[in-house]
Amino acid sequence: MPFFLAAAKKYEMEIECVKEYLNTEETARMAKGFDGVLVRGNCFVNVQNLDIYKELGIKYIVTRTVGIDHIDVPYAKKLGFALAYVPFYSPNAIAELAVTHALMLARHMAYTVEKTSRKDFTVDSTMFSKEIRNCTVGVIGLGRIGMVVAQIFKGFGATIVGQDLFKKEGIEHILRQVELDELLAVSDIISIHAPYIKENGKVVTREFLAKMKKGAILINAGRGELQDLDALIEAVESGQLGGLGLDVLEDESDLFFKDFKKGPLPQKVWEKLVALYPRVLISPHIGAYTDEAVKNMVEISFENFLEYEKTGTCKNVIKG
Repeated sequence: MPFFLAAAKKYEMEIECVKEYLNTEETARMAKGFDGVLVRGNCFVNVQNLDIYKELGIKYIVTRTVGIDHIDVPYAKKLGFALAYVPFYSPNAIAELAVTHALMLARHMAYTVEKTSRKDFTVDSTMFSKEIRNCTVGVIGLGRIGMVVAQIFKGFGATIVGQDLFKKEGIEHILRQVELDELLAVSDIISIHAPYIKENGKVVTREFLAKMKKGAILINAGRGELQDLDALIEAVESGQLGGLGLDVLEDESDLFFKDFKKGPLPQKVWEKLVALYPRVLISPHIGAYTDEAVKNMVEISFENFLEYEKTGTCKNVIKG
């Protein structure tokens, strides 16, 4: 809330923040009297809500996210809404979370502190670890986030290899670019920061996991659609994966930001995944939940509104 209020003052905008997800007819009608709606990834801008926004005279719909899957873009454009998104925000936020997952798994910290929380301070063989400087770290996807991950691990003294669909220039001082099969074969830790391309299907499959070094750690803070969860569970159970850290899941809006302490999870595969703690660590898509990233998302969103208002167009327009 402080970030929204500060940005509203900075950009001289009148805002109303609501705690509810803008998913129902009731919440959609909260936009009455405003010019625009600002949503997040678990607010569904579907046909029902778009019709309501049109009825209320809403002109602008902005999402403070990079992803736009929650918006029916063709229908929104058909109704004449001005649409915008946030193309990027602090890459350090996601990179640091990925590294945190990796370090916790590499040093077995979840296992260790859970044990000491039960007043058991004995040391056992599970706690034995390999130093990061003696590891090879593979980074899949060498965009802003992937490169920050590579730089952080480079600072630990690790050997870094990277793979991207398009060869990058000027990064040889940080990492060596290799083909995916070589990266899988040599890496002790792999961190995925690639986009999901529907036509290409899933990246993390049984074949992918079989090519990894036995006992390696896999981190996905990119997109949940990239991974086959059944294959991941099998790999952890068999010991092919030494650890798994996830900040994203496919269909995660049915799970994340909700409390299931009193009942079962919506999917059985998620129950299996959670049961593999502490070899599997799951965070509820909090990669961007930092001071800098939130500030970026809010301020860029407000700038999108103002650019539309002043010029009739926006550099961050959602195309399609």
